[in-house]
Amino acid sequence: MEKAARLDHDHLWHPFTQQRDWVAEEPLVIDRAEGMELIDAEGRRYLDGVSSLWCNVHGHRHPLIDQAVRNQLDRVAHSTMLGLSHSGAAELAAQLSEIAPPGLSRVFYSDSGSTAVEVALKMAFQYWQHRGGQHVRKTSFICLDQAYHGDTIGSVSLGGMDLFHSAFDPLLFEAHHAPPGDIDAMERLVATREEEVAAVVIEPLVQGAAGMITHPPGYLRAVRRLCDRHGLLLICDEVATGFGRTGTMFACEQEGVSPDLLCLAKGLTGGYMPLAATLATERIYEAFLGSYSEFKTFFHGHTYTGNPLACAAALASLEVFRRERTLVRLQPKIRLLTQWLDELARMEEVAEVRQCGLMVGIDLGAHDPELRLGHRVVLEARKRGVIVRPLGDVIVLMPPLAISKQDLRRLIDVVAESISAAYPVAELDPGARGRLDAALLEAA
Repeated sequence: MEKAARLDHDHLWHPFTQQRDWVAEEPLVIDRAEGMELIDAEGRRYLDGVSSLWCNVHGHRHPLIDQAVRNQLDRVAHSTMLGLSHSGAAELAAQLSEIAPPGLSRVFYSDSGSTAVEVALKMAFQYWQHRGGQHVRKTSFICLDQAYHGDTIGSVSLGGMDLFHSAFDPLLFEAHHAPPGDIDAMERLVATREEEVAAVVIEPLVQGAAGMITHPPGYLRAVRRLCDRHGLLLICDEVATGFGRTGTMFACEQEGVSPDLLCLAKGLTGGYMPLAATLATERIYEAFLGSYSEFKTFFHGHTYTGNPLACAAALASLEVFRRERTLVRLQPKIRLLTQWLDELARMEEVAEVRQCGLMVGIDLGAHDPELRLGHRVVLEARKRGVIVRPLGDVIVLMPPLAISKQDLRRLIDVVAESISAAYPVAELDPGARGRLDAALLEAA
């Protein structure tokens, strides 16, 4: 462990991490995993309360998915999809089309949620260019305030979180922002911009990275109607909400909405391999058909498009959904979680709890950023054998769908204890804060 920590501090650059703070800490080095638990290099076990950044679905080292990847290794680990195909990619595309909202029949693979959104943007833009005439003016996009769609330039252009995105303003194209959940404001914006807008881009039901901001019932359905009325495409980013996180396979199902483009990643492979998919309607697909000399081809792709190992993991994950009746067994856990969160919401230290299915944001309210209250809660939870992550002072819970009721209860109890243990720091003087910092880091 000491060697790994030294090499980490000497060479690694971690995502969304202030490295000056990071190198002052002893890193938690994960060595292996089993079921709902991560195991560090010293053999200590931790309940994975965030599904390893929202992607693990059925738990770690699920035997069916493990075996599917091993079997694929015995055949071929990688082959390009430029000019070639393979059975795994074709079968997965067929299964995704079958379980997706109606009308989404074409699947384009990429490698991450950000690139899935990037693909959708380019498809929407090029679709209108191929339509010709006055449609070529449709070159901009409408998105939501506090949106997060990834970290590539196109997806950042749709972002509405200044903390993440403002530094890159000179690199971005302009997008039009609407306040989340306000259908009247969205209608005014759409009516004003319909001639220039290619698509509305939305995270359905809940905006994850914004701190689990939930939309009012009917909002997504109303946005779909607006798009139809004004001739705009609807892009739904289900990178975080897809594959059961909200209680249904896709969040769109809960309002009977079929988008024109659907972006998937994270849980697509059960959390095993990087793979993403952008699903499109036949109408969009057909706009790209033509003779070679028309150059209507969708000029996008990368080396690992439709990687066979990743497709094997994804197919196995969908099989686990069927065999283990994952979505059916999830419903009583969601109901219990709602009850337990109601108890937690009554804590004096908690400002608000937001929940959609198994996606939870526990808002501790606005505090001095120097206190790093959310981070302190994370360290307290780690001492108690639970891994959670903060978004500022919002504690995010998103456990694997396969979590047991007992582990779910443990997760809530540990988070409540950790909030109580971390919160008194707000009353401490700066010297005492420093001493507590040191004690927490040593304990972690």
